[in-house]
Amino acid sequence: METLANLESFARSAESGSFSAAARRLSLTPAAVSRNVAMLERNLGVRLFHRSTRNLTLTEEGERFLQAIGSNLDELQASIANISAQRDEPAGILKVSMSPTLGIGFVMPLLPDFLQRYPLIRPEWLFENRQVDLIAEGFDAAIGGGFELLPGVISRSLATLHLVAVASPDYMAGRTAPDDPAALADMEGIVMRQQRTGRIPTRIMRNRTGVEIPVPIRQRIVVNDPAAMLQAALLGLGVTIISAPVALPHLENGNLIRLLPDWYADAGPVSIYYASRTLLPAKTRVFVDFIAEAFRQGKLAHSFAGVLG
Repeated sequence: METLANLESFARSAESGSFSAAARRLSLTPAAVSRNVAMLERNLGVRLFHRSTRNLTLTEEGERFLQAIGSNLDELQASIANISAQRDEPAGILKVSMSPTLGIGFVMPLLPDFLQRYPLIRPEWLFENRQVDLIAEGFDAAIGGGFELLPGVISRSLATLHLVAVASPDYMAGRTAPDDPAALADMEGIVMRQQRTGRIPTRIMRNRTGVEIPVPIRQRIVVNDPAAMLQAALLGLGVTIISAPVALPHLENGNLIRLLPDWYADAGPVSIYYASRTLLPAKTRVFVDFIAEAFRQGKLAHSFAGVLG
């Protein structure tokens, strides 16, 4: 009878097209995954994969075998996860991806309370400005906005993210405050070039009555990170449009001034993303619920929408 490790190694390698990607998902080494698949092939007496230095593709027999075990393997894994969740505390490495600004500034402060509740969970958090492939790269969850929903991944909305226009008091000294977004054209702009597209997005701001106006901000300084936009604004180098939760502490202490307080740009929802399994591992389930509750009960949802106080 085949072991679960052999079957999992085969199925995840087939899904990702790579022993390395399957290894990251299963917390094994690529050599161990390759060994498990080779043992399965030997026991079955058939070749399941065509192998080359760059590609891993299923043979005809491999396709048939994957179809045969697919749903049964998922049900078996779900049963094991369910029994473990009922018997044990949530435990293990929790691999999560999020941007540095969001993760370090807003999610990291929640970590002490989370670890007090679940001491057997070991966080492995990566802070980077990119969309990860949860399944292929072996992540348990990701937090961010604007992610494309890949197959096998679902999202849970946490908050609506607004962008606001800000500048330092030094920069605004002697200047007339703008009365609508079009007036920002007369000021030096601090903008960000998106890493994925290479473009500088055009922001559209709206007010409480629903009027929308494109922001004709001048590209005086171009950077590739929100933290750099914030720092440039604090240095008095111009006007920038940044996320409300990043701006709020500096608005509250007076280091920045919010221009156009009745206007904002809608950046869409901030969500937590995780694999759409019938039964999540306990460590992932409690993390998703904990983060959602923190946003719902705390001040995070208000701060992401730009509400002071």
